[in-house]
Amino acid sequence: MTKTAIVTGASRGIGAEIARRLAGGGINVIVNYANSKEAAETVVAGITEAGGRAIAVRADLAAINGMTTLFDAAENHFGKADILINNGGVLLLAPFKDFDDETFAREVDINFGGTFRGIRAAASRLADGGRIVNFSTSVVGTKLPSYGVYAATKAAVETMTHIAAKELAGRGITVNAVAPGPVATELFLDGKSEELIARLTGMIPAGRLGEPADIADVVAFLVSDESRYITGQVIRVNGGMV
Repeated sequence: MTKTAIVTGASRGIGAEIARRLAGGGINVIVNYANSKEAAETVVAGITEAGGRAIAVRADLAAINGMTTLFDAAENHFGKADILINNGGVLLLAPFKDFDDETFAREVDINFGGTFRGIRAAASRLADGGRIVNFSTSVVGTKLPSYGVYAATKAAVETMTHIAAKELAGRGITVNAVAPGPVATELFLDGKSEELIARLTGMIPAGRLGEPADIADVVAFLVSDESRYITGQVIRVNGGMV
């Protein structure tokens, strides 16, 4: 039976690569986007041209009904969702003294709240034996200055991952998290100087920034049958950075 995956934040970067990777393995994909409709439709077009099945669906992860929209779309187009990839998020950085309340609320609402609402929806609407993959960050380990709020939202994601894995085990649903290090995406590179990028790269024993495919390969494993006995884990994919 063909499976169906919801991939949040899938219009570009890691999310887009995950969508393409899963579709390439025969999985139907809901390509979620917030504002980048054209980019999401480009991802869908590429999947379709390669013989896969996908649709682009707009949903605001900070909104109460955002995840409901995505699960409804999955069921209306492909049938019950089997996989949820909670990839969507924002990277808003500043030292604590400069972090205003509006920016704080946005980061928490999307990174923490969006993942919470995804898990909550999946708890009742994901198929038995399904897979949930949440997204954390290796900064939870490196604890770099200016990443305080971002890392805190992702630490919360890791805690929810551990607890959800226990709550959903009875239905055969596995819940894991992937914690990438620096990955060469628009989200990561935006606003960073070449000097900063070089310094961060120098912290990686593998000697390079990650690529979206490095992360997508791990996600593809975690949603496969081969990962059936792995749940409640956080996998750091960072070239040995931490």
